[in-house]
Amino acid sequence: MLDKVGIAKRIAKELQDGYFVNLGIGIPTLVANYVPEGMNVDFQSENGVLGMGPFPYEGEEDADLINAGKQTITTLAGASFFDSSTSFGMIRGKHVDLTILGAMEVSEKGDIANWKIPGKMVKGMGGAMDLVASAENIIVAMMHVNKAGESKILKECSLPLTGVGCVKKIVTELAVMEVTPNGMKLLERAPGVSVEDIIKATEVTLIIEGDIPEMNID
Repeated sequence: MLDKVGIAKRIAKELQDGYFVNLGIGIPTLVANYVPEGMNVDFQSENGVLGMGPFPYEGEEDADLINAGKQTITTLAGASFFDSSTSFGMIRGKHVDLTILGAMEVSEKGDIANWKIPGKMVKGMGGAMDLVASAENIIVAMMHVNKAGESKILKECSLPLTGVGCVKKIVTELAVMEVTPNGMKLLERAPGVSVEDIIKATEVTLIIEGDIPEMNID
């Protein structure tokens, strides 16, 4: 079973040289710390940053450098800063190659709910709705089950939707899954996790073909 860092390390293997990538708040922000050596990836944030680096070491934070989740960040050589309208122009213009988001629920059809729980106050929906409406490649980083042990991979989302049929792949502490026209397909299992463990933790019926390899996060 993976921790949050392990999930981020596995998603980092989906990066490709030259990609422009948007990272949602939560687990996705950790991906910037694990870019494969020698690979050039530009991370973009809705508040107007292109060229984010890994998180700063303790004591080296600059309060003027933050991402959309108000976390302090570092920037790489050549980074640029701009207003939010330009930032969302990049997103809506489909100039982001990969979007990595957190989620509270994902359906077997690729619907995502990640912005509101009814009855709880939220500061706003952020940029997620623009991202899911515009991005061609969306990977979700999330925990497989909630605090009650109930699956967050559902036949139908119960929470207000952020986007419909937009998620391509999901990485959890248990597994890597792909949304296909025929349903949710199990691609990989986390170290020490069996296929049976994943089936028990998942509400939807998974497509399982052949032996499911253990994911590599090294």
